[in-house]
Amino acid sequence: MRLSLPSINLTTIAYASCPDALRPALDRLKNSETGSRLARGVVWSIAGAASSKTLMLAAWIIVVRVLGKAGYGELGMIQATVGMFAIFAGFSLGLTATKHVAEFRHSDPNRAGRIIALSSLVAIATGGLLALGLAAFAPWIADRTLNAPQLAGVLRIAAVILFLSALNGAQTGALSGFEAFRTIAHINLLVGLISFPILVAGAYFGGLTGAVWALALNCGVNWLLNHLALRRETHRHRIPFNLRGSGREISVMWRFALPAVFAEAMLGPANWLCAALLVNQSHGYEEMGVLGAANQWFTVLFFLPVQLGQVLLPVFSERLGQQDRTQTMKILVFMMKLNALIVLPFVLIASIASPYLMSLYGEGFRSGWPTLVVVLVTTGLVSVLKPVEQIIAAAGNMWLRTLMNLGWAIVFISGTLLLVHHGSVGVASARAAGYMLQTVWMLAFVHRLLAAARTATRAGASDAGGRTNP
Repeated sequence: MRLSLPSINLTTIAYASCPDALRPALDRLKNSETGSRLARGVVWSIAGAASSKTLMLAAWIIVVRVLGKAGYGELGMIQATVGMFAIFAGFSLGLTATKHVAEFRHSDPNRAGRIIALSSLVAIATGGLLALGLAAFAPWIADRTLNAPQLAGVLRIAAVILFLSALNGAQTGALSGFEAFRTIAHINLLVGLISFPILVAGAYFGGLTGAVWALALNCGVNWLLNHLALRRETHRHRIPFNLRGSGREISVMWRFALPAVFAEAMLGPANWLCAALLVNQSHGYEEMGVLGAANQWFTVLFFLPVQLGQVLLPVFSERLGQQDRTQTMKILVFMMKLNALIVLPFVLIASIASPYLMSLYGEGFRSGWPTLVVVLVTTGLVSVLKPVEQIIAAAGNMWLRTLMNLGWAIVFISGTLLLVHHGSVGVASARAAGYMLQTVWMLAFVHRLLAAARTATRAGASDAGGRTNP
């Protein structure tokens, strides 16, 4: 099966739509090998993700109106629970595959193939184990932590989503390592087109249970398309896709994947714990519904930095592998500015229109506009810092990322304990405070990298001058 759409000449479109004042910058981008790679990846990532996110946002608005505030709050809690387990089920295999496939696909294709195969095997093992655990402990989780015993059966269905999500993460990571962003864009578009009617129909005819089954079916479709695409990419790059000798790459899992899991483990459980604290308050599931609706706009606005991050990681990994710090830092600073330029205007506009945006979900949601404003401001902050996460991963500094995320989690949980009585806006504010602390740490990290890059540049210039003028 070949996943393709009609051919599009991106260069022609870019020059046709580019103002004359920006033509020199476009010429420099076209003539730069790294710049061209980034541009191609960005365009295709945005195209696929934008179409998919638009379709899913429209679908979710309909689903929320069908389920109501409390019903959508229950669905949000199901998704938060899956998200918490998914951190461990996925074992950061997507990030691991992206970094190492990008690093070795040209220099050592056999090793790249072994890492892809091992990532798939570990995803099956960890995803299967955690899915079985969720299914087995669903009654206890629903009764003792979610204060909703009736959700036990739906949690068991969600175990299917957990398993498929682990497999999809490893596959998408490998595709990103190949810089197959055009293929990923096509998959995102197809999944969005298929998901829209399935999700709406599931919620309309089956309520909460139908919506969860629809999400599971969507994950299954995504897995199939990813599987076919990854097979095609490995064949095209002549990379062997088998488990023979993959045990030799176990060290990659310990050196990179394990600390990456610890870093991600700070996020999912913290989000889940704070959501559990919220739903155990008076009218908690209604407030969870408001927070879930606001978080949809976080997802919509954050999709661009996420897509840019997928493009950046393989480029950063390759550049750092070649000890090219100067070019790496130029790319980092440029992408931080680009994220700010694109996302912050939308944050401002959406904040002004927040009462109207929340009323799209039903009149009962309109009063939750302050929650949306806090979430939007948080989105802007996280978006600007997203490239820093990618350079930390590309440099292999995952224990540093773990420490940063631990600080975020401590502030988030502590803030929620203090503010949860304010409902959804209290939880959203606590999360924003955590990201403010993380901002300080990341900016300090960037400052240190910039200083190191300037030092390396001066040393290189000095050596060149010494050779030229002995």
